[in-house]
Amino acid sequence: MFKKFFFLEWKSFIRSASFKANMVLKVFMALGALYFIGMFLLLGFGAYFILEKFELEPFATVNRFLMYYLLMDLLIRFFLQKMPVMNVRQLLTLPISKSTIVKYTLGKTILSYFNWLHLFFLLPFSVVLMIEGFEVTNVLAWFFSVFVLIFFNNFINILINNRDWLLYTMGALLIATVSLHYFGVLDPTLFAGPVFQSLYDQPYLIVLPLLLLAVVMGLTYRFFFSRLYLDSGLSIKQQDAKTEQLTWLDRFGLMGTFLKNDIKLLRRNKRSKTTLLISLLFVFYGLLFFTGAVEAYEGPVWRIFAGLFVTGGFLFTFGQFVPSWDSAYYPLMMSQNIRYRDYLNSKWWLMVVATTVTTLLSSFYLYFGWEVYLAIIVGAIYNIGVNAHVVLWAGAYVKTPIDLTQNKNVFGDKQAFNIKSMLLALPKLLLPMLFYAIGHYAHSPELGYLIVALAGILGFAFKEKVFTIIESIYKSEKYKTIAAYSEN
Repeated sequence: MFKKFFFLEWKSFIRSASFKANMVLKVFMALGALYFIGMFLLLGFGAYFILEKFELEPFATVNRFLMYYLLMDLLIRFFLQKMPVMNVRQLLTLPISKSTIVKYTLGKTILSYFNWLHLFFLLPFSVVLMIEGFEVTNVLAWFFSVFVLIFFNNFINILINNRDWLLYTMGALLIATVSLHYFGVLDPTLFAGPVFQSLYDQPYLIVLPLLLLAVVMGLTYRFFFSRLYLDSGLSIKQQDAKTEQLTWLDRFGLMGTFLKNDIKLLRRNKRSKTTLLISLLFVFYGLLFFTGAVEAYEGPVWRIFAGLFVTGGFLFTFGQFVPSWDSAYYPLMMSQNIRYRDYLNSKWWLMVVATTVTTLLSSFYLYFGWEVYLAIIVGAIYNIGVNAHVVLWAGAYVKTPIDLTQNKNVFGDKQAFNIKSMLLALPKLLLPMLFYAIGHYAHSPELGYLIVALAGILGFAFKEKVFTIIESIYKSEKYKTIAAYSEN
């Protein structure tokens, strides 16, 4: 039966309207996966000696910070890992046991890249420990215990999927813990270190991680099994309707109608609310660059990169998936007598307003100097003048429908913030960095900022001509997009 499931998913993949685009993206994703595998291998073989060089006891130090390692793994999974998505409505009417369906969907997550990537760090690090004289049996017990906890994270992530309150609680606890540690109030690693050290000192304690894994697997299985009904777990929740007039937008005509729909979409749906939250988090991304926290980001060209990200969070996460946000009613909308120009203008104005707001919110970066905030302003100008057009242009080729009722943390039908969107964002980031590098190394940082700002101003000046091109692309892709949104 599992073989048939694989066969059905393979046919679904190759028959998809976005098959060619998915293949190109999967090639880039595979290259990215190989890169991270290489980094984890280097870290696994080198961590022991790097820590030793800094006069730290390598194994004890790794055990102390394993708590943060596992918490970060869980947080990254929440946003990026693909959940066990499968079209099961049709299967429930067939003589296939619910147990088989649930086992298959959960079994798919075990093969996730996010599980096996850690092997490329843990295995070489364990080999180095054995070479350095640590007991082989104890090291193996520690290795398997930590690896089991990685799979424990996998199933915990499934259980907390679409539960925003759990995400916010975990995020608050993590921030509070890191803050207490950073300011020297409380060091939680002093308590976590001995716990993980005991997995080495007493190898028989491996039964505890195994027991935790068995319990969470059982809970996950029961959770899905009890909700695998057409008339319960898969039914649509009924809610009281709330009306919002937003009459002040009527002055903008048809574009105002689209703006009303977008504002309501952003306020009412889980997916879009998450996009707004992530956009705000992007504002603080510049702290990695402007505080010297990461030595590799201290180069001058990285400032413009940070400026683009600080002000472009909404642009990259929302604009990248126009018109997928309207996929639920896109066919109906296309049957009406509307102008694509008004539709695209409404999205563009949303991104302009969001970019302006985040630029104002990021004014606290003035604390690090006027040149830092200048990089942010220049990044905002480029985002409005160039990147806002580019994301709309690219959106015409992204034909994956979005389920607004779901949250944000899987690839299958929830792409608010994932690797695909980041890959499509790369050209938008590299070009302004190149512009800045030309001016910076040819004359001065001011010239670099001027070139990037001029590129943004030129993009704004030629907005109407660019929109004419984008409009024609949307029209040529119209029926392909409708067909893609109609697929299950």
